[in-house]
Amino acid sequence: MKHREWELVRTYLDRRPAFWRIIKNKDVEEFKSDPYLATLLNCMLWVFYGILCVIFGSAMYASPLTIMGKVIKTKSIEYMPFFLALVSFLNGVCWTSYALIKFNLYVNIPNGLGALFGLVMYACYYKSTPRRRRTSC
Repeated sequence: MKHREWELVRTYLDRRPAFWRIIKNKDVEEFKSDPYLATLLNCMLWVFYGILCVIFGSAMYASPLTIMGKVIKTKSIEYMPFFLALVSFLNGVCWTSYALIKFNLYVNIPNGLGALFGLVMYACYYKSTPRRRRTSC
């Protein structure tokens, strides 16, 4: 390579992103902070959003389990939301399969728990006695 070409390579390698230049010089010089703050806030919002989705998604799938105390105590599945549990289980299995293909933890965690909670509901459903029939007066 000629001297001029080496100089171009060295110039290219010496260029650093503005962020590292600010840190090295400990001065913002003429750079504006708006793009960096907007990017940081955007990333923080997406992380917060992902965590909220995991929490509320898990709560949605676990909510049918709140009746399990009554089902176990009365040994009756009369008040158990069977079709809600079935659809939640199937939805959890579908989304868990998708999340495993794409390896997306924010989708996999709540939906994997949903599939697991659905299995717990089915175990309680099959162990319980048939529904009580209401007697009319």
